Amino acid sequence: MSIEIKVPPLPESVSDATLVAWHRKAGDGVSRDENLVDLETDKVVLEVPAPAAGTLAEIRIEEGATVTAGDVLAVLEEGEAPAAAAPEEPAKAVAATPAADESDRVPKTSPAVRRLLEEHDLDATMVSGTGKDGRITKSDVMAFLKVDDSSNVNPGDGAAVGVEEIVEAGFDRSEQRVPMTRLRARIAERLVEAQHTAAMLTTFNEVDLTEIMALRKRYRDDFEKTHGVRLGFMSFFAKAAVEGLKKFPVINASVEGTDIVYHNYYDIGIAVSSERGLMVPVLRDVDHMSFADFEAALSAMAAKAQDGSIGMEDLTGGTFTITNGGIFGSMMSTPILNQPQSAILGMHSIQQRPMVVDGNIEARPMMYLALTYDHRIIDGREAVQFLVTIKDLLEDPGRLLLKV
Repeated sequence: MSIEIKVPPLPESVSDATLVAWHRKAGDGVSRDENLVDLETDKVVLEVPAPAAGTLAEIRIEEGATVTAGDVLAVLEEGEAPAAAAPEEPAKAVAATPAADESDRVPKTSPAVRRLLEEHDLDATMVSGTGKDGRITKSDVMAFLKVDDSSNVNPGDGAAVGVEEIVEAGFDRSEQRVPMTRLRARIAERLVEAQHTAAMLTTFNEVDLTEIMALRKRYRDDFEKTHGVRLGFMSFFAKAAVEGLKKFPVINASVEGTDIVYHNYYDIGIAVSSERGLMVPVLRDVDHMSFADFEAALSAMAAKAQDGSIGMEDLTGGTFTITNGGIFGSMMSTPILNQPQSAILGMHSIQQRPMVVDGNIEARPMMYLALTYDHRIIDGREAVQFLVTIKDLLEDPGRLLLKV
């Protein structure tokens, strides 16, 4: 029986997708639920599985095409998959251990990593994965390529060389032009839209993290043993932000036309960097979470962002965002609003700086905080007092835990 393989229903607000990669070709045998093709939307990569075992009789839409929900991608002839259904191994693939099971031998990869492997004609078994459960990340592939290139450098035969060698040898320097991914294009569009729509203003403050760091050091091991998750800084900042949002509800609001929509819930977006670019997964009802609940939820979301399994429902509906440029070494920045939200909190590097404490100069772990806000509905007084509230709670975490 012939089965049409169609583009599945797309997430709300997404009108189309790009077909980025077929994992089978016409005539191949496939297994039920095997991923056949990757579709990239503005925010996530969707995998389209085989509805039944059989043979992929016809591919109707090629890679690079734009598709919409319901479009027929291919035709599957249902039945027992032929013996030749296994994917062809590239010529340079390493030999498998005879006793090894295929699922154990082939590392897990995300769609973005699979595309990178295909672009460089690499087999996944050649790259050591450093991600969760041995998953191969984009960084792993790039590191492998760098090692592989450096082991074969010979300017005399035109092999790959670094920029320094090219300049010293007087070789022509080439350029590579690649189209933006849909995600990167959408990020660019939203950032420009935010600049053109909101009246953005940023206010700064600094926070002394001595007490937070002492508290983490004192209870870090016990916390991890009890709850099975690490105690990070983000949970303190998120909980402090929620208390600030309760005191200044307009910072948790959004603009719709000429209306201000006040949200009586606290869904906090946490900006994370992934192989496909910046993503902002949303943690729901943070005000009802314990520190352990928050750390576990954040860890799970970050893992989904890294392995490409994050869904549209994970990325929509936030009321406030926190971004941490400090993990990359940023000392200070002016974050851009994640519309339709009206404010975003920026964290930065923790630096030992001389501070005057009770008349004495001491080295203290200090962090600059930045709050970018929509001046159309948030006044400077509210923005500054919100940031001071966060500062006060973090410098005296007892107030945060006791909610005083």
